[in-house]
Amino acid sequence: MSKILAFGGSSSKNSINKKLASFVANKIAPKEALVIDLNDYEMPIYSQDRHAENGIPAKATEFKKRISECEGLVISLAEHNGSYTSAFKNIFDWISVVEKNVWSNKPIFLLSTSDGERGGRTVLETALSRFSRQSQFDIPHFVLPKFYENFSEETGINNQSLLQELEKKIVEFTKQVDSLLDS
Repeated sequence: MSKILAFGGSSSKNSINKKLASFVANKIAPKEALVIDLNDYEMPIYSQDRHAENGIPAKATEFKKRISECEGLVISLAEHNGSYTSAFKNIFDWISVVEKNVWSNKPIFLLSTSDGERGGRTVLETALSRFSRQSQFDIPHFVLPKFYENFSEETGINNQSLLQELEKKIVEFTKQVDSLLDS
């Protein structure tokens, strides 16, 4: 399997979405998963004025380079008030000015989780709608509700039906990554 870039769309030091992204990326490519932390890419809040006056921050260019160099992305989005976190949205805004094709035509596996029943479903649906406009692939996606009931730090997802659903989505994503490598 190829190099997978994974991150949780949150700036929380104990992000459950980063834990989920890491778990999934390591199931896909245990030796070739790179899990990054959005805190390492903190930048000024995007504005056209800042962009015009100061150019693109080096951290935005570095983040975009990581995307370009990977062969697939695992993104688990946290939900703040029904939408992206400000940390994720700011990075998304900056990297979209580095290159309009934000995800570099890479296969994306989109995830979300929360401690609630819906598991961040609203932000996942928003991202799925937005990211699909630039993707040449159908985007596999998975919601993990009630994180603290359904996930263990030691073993990962402990709900067997949710784990089976995830594993089917992993197969779909892996086929997409492999199709890029074969072309």
